[in-house]
Order: sequence, then C-alpha cells, then structure tokens
Amino acid sequence: MAQLFSPEGGSTGSFVSEKAEIFLIILNHLDRYMFRLGKEHLYKLLVIGDLGVGKTSIIKRYVHQNFSSHYRATIGVDFALKVLHWDPETVVRLQLWDIAGQERFGNMTRVYYREAMGAFIVFDVTRPATFEAVAKWKNDLDSKLTLPNGKPVSVVLLANKCDQGKDVLMNNGLKMDQFCKEHGFVGWFETSAKENINIDEASRCLVKHILANECDLMESIEPDVVKPHLTSTKVASCSGCAKS
Repeated sequence: MAQLFSPEGGSTGSFVSEKAEIFLIILNHLDRYMFRLGKEHLYKLLVIGDLGVGKTSIIKRYVHQNFSSHYRATIGVDFALKVLHWDPETVVRLQLWDIAGQERFGNMTRVYYREAMGAFIVFDVTRPATFEAVAKWKNDLDSKLTLPNGKPVSVVLLANKCDQGKDVLMNNGLKMDQFCKEHGFVGWFETSAKENINIDEASRCLVKHILANECDLMESIEPDVVKPHLTSTKVASCSGCAKS
C-alpha cells in the first residue's frame, strides 16, 4: 500500500490533503470508465477505527493473504486494491482506504470519506475502550457522508482479534445485534487477521449491501451521478442490522 506522508520540512495536513484530492480525481475517472463497461464495479471502502485495532492487518490479510505483528502505525491514509470475481460476468474492484486511528480527532476525515460507498468500523475485542469509540466513528461518518438519496452508506462492524478471546461481549450475540440495529450497521463479524477468520465473509456482506444500494440508486437517478456526496448539515438516519 502506498502511504501518504509529509515531505521533510513540509506540512503533513496540506500534503496529505493534496494527495488525497489527486487520488480522488483518478478514482472518479476510473469509476466512470468501469461503469461504462457495465459488468465491472469500482467501490471505495473505508476502514476506520481507533489506533491499534488491526485495520492494516485486516487489509494485508484480505489483499495479500499475509500477516505480521510488526506493522507500523498508519500516518494519514494508506490505499490497497482488491479485485473480486463476484460472479461469472461481474468483477468488483474494491479501493480500500486505511485511515489512521487518530484521524477522527483531526480535520481530514471529510476529505478521506468523500466518494466512499461503504465502510468497515473495527474495534479490538481485547480493549473495551475501542468498542466504546465505535459509535463515535459511526456518528462522524454519518455526519459527513451520505448517498445521493440521503441514506447512509453501508457499514459493517468488525470485532477484531477474536482469536485472543478475552472479551465477554463477543459471547452475547443478541447484545451485538441490538447494538448494530441501534447504530445503523448492516452486520457485524468476529474477525482475526492473524487466523484469517471471517474477513472474506465480512467483505462479501458489505459488497452485497453496496450492490443493492446501487440498484436502488439506479432506479431513481442517472448513472453518471450514482455517487455518494458529503454534507455538512445532514446526519444520515440508521438502518437495521442484518448479520450475515
């Protein structure tokens, strides 16, 4: 994954912002091209959550099928591409944006969220404080990003590091189901990047909901404007949770 970082003596915020904007322009052109092909889809997905919950490890496992316990902390945002052969006639390309955990406290998330069609919010089952931050991440996302029809983008909750099995909450599926319903997640999964548990399944769940959202959007608006947009005033309403 190519990381954006500040050149020596430069401003990290402005440098990252400029690079993110350039990347969005490229992404938009690719999106229009893929749409014209008819059977290919390009979706930008966010991977967000507190520092150290395993976002980068999940992406590395999903994209490259490897795991390391020695990843350095992400600075700003990293990118990765995953290609899915969804069915014999359909290819789905996922642009994964790995956003640094501390970014929720900065001013850059609005830039990073732009044009996203879905998101994973990740917490660490061994650190209860990271679960407490999930609702804050979801609220930040919903306040800055909606689909053109005003609905929130689809979000899947990942309870990561389940192989360590230290969190009692994970033994209460009904409680997690209720949490997802109250906060507008389309599903939740216990995951482990180390043991490769449920990462592919979580992705398929999210993509399935994104494809359904896109079909709904196609029925009401022109194809060339099927894109999410940012809003500074509207907070998206929550949809129900359907664990897959």
